[in-house]
Amino acid sequence: MSGSIPELIDRGRRRRGFVLVAAHTAWLWLLLPAATTVADGRARPALPSAAGLIVFVLLYLALVAVPVTKLPVPPALHHAGLALLALLGIGLAAVHAADSDGWLTLLLYVCSAGAMGLTRPAWAFAWAGGSVAAVLLIAAAYRLPAGDITPTALITALAGASAIAFVHFVRLVDELRHAQRELARTVVERERLRFAQDLHDLLGHTLSLIVVKAEVVRRLTLTDPRRAAAEAADIEGIGRTALTEVREAVTGYRGHDFRRELANARTVLADVGIDVTVTENGHPLGAGADDAFRWVLREAVTNVLRHSRATRCDITVSTDVSGSTLTISDNGVGGEPTPGTGLRGLTERLEQAGGTLNIGAAPGGGLRFTARIPAARLEAVTR
Repeated sequence: MSGSIPELIDRGRRRRGFVLVAAHTAWLWLLLPAATTVADGRARPALPSAAGLIVFVLLYLALVAVPVTKLPVPPALHHAGLALLALLGIGLAAVHAADSDGWLTLLLYVCSAGAMGLTRPAWAFAWAGGSVAAVLLIAAAYRLPAGDITPTALITALAGASAIAFVHFVRLVDELRHAQRELARTVVERERLRFAQDLHDLLGHTLSLIVVKAEVVRRLTLTDPRRAAAEAADIEGIGRTALTEVREAVTGYRGHDFRRELANARTVLADVGIDVTVTENGHPLGAGADDAFRWVLREAVTNVLRHSRATRCDITVSTDVSGSTLTISDNGVGGEPTPGTGLRGLTERLEQAGGTLNIGAAPGGGLRFTARIPAARLEAVTR
């Protein structure tokens, strides 16, 4: 299908990541007590304190955006940013903790940024533990009341644990999606290999025999025309037999009708965890629509398996007085498909049957294949 599908996936992931980072700013309200001490002049010197708090918030949001949006930032630069955030947060908290215990909340953000940004769980847990220890040490140095500090330390620990769990969950989801794509690719490749192997087993011996007999005919054409004619007749008989066998094999792969292909599609999609809904309306398909729709369904299901990252696929087939229509839609990543061999082949098959094929965006995201054959063409094919 479209060669831009991976780029669409990355853009969609980054867009969702930036939305998540924007929503993440909502919990910056916990810094209001620290900002209040700057506004009412209790935090001195006021200008460096205000500048430090602003730089801290901006650096925190940038560091959170790196893992959430998958920004291509070198690990060394990201780790340096985390170290700078930790130094700035600890410094501001240590200087102004006497003005308000709200400054200790900065270490909650230090804890969260490191827990989300460090890829190794051991490092993330160590970072979270260090952040909690910093809260307790600064509070002990200023002899702040335990009742005021305990909630801050607990919230810091919970923030670190939640961030680590979130990162682990996202990593598991990515691994599951990757496994789903690999499984879908394996299913498609296995079917193609089986078809190729069966054709090889079916035609290998027959074609070899035809080649040998053709060589005999070539040698006997001048010396023994009667025998050459007999060998040529054998070649004709072998070719007709091979043609019959190929037709029988292809008919077997076609599953005799569209209904068998539909059953295969249900099974394959269900095997990779995609929910399938099939709706059938009207009369059974005619011969022309049965053959053409079977190929459309196969190509559309292949797209769902290999490119869409969909979790749902809806298949609707209907026949009425105006003709037959097949619609396959998914809720995947969508994108404009590039006309390749498969799509050109489908378009040609539908044109030969007098029908049309349209591919566009589905209402809920993803792609929608719509194939239609008018009733007049179906009657002509039947006759």
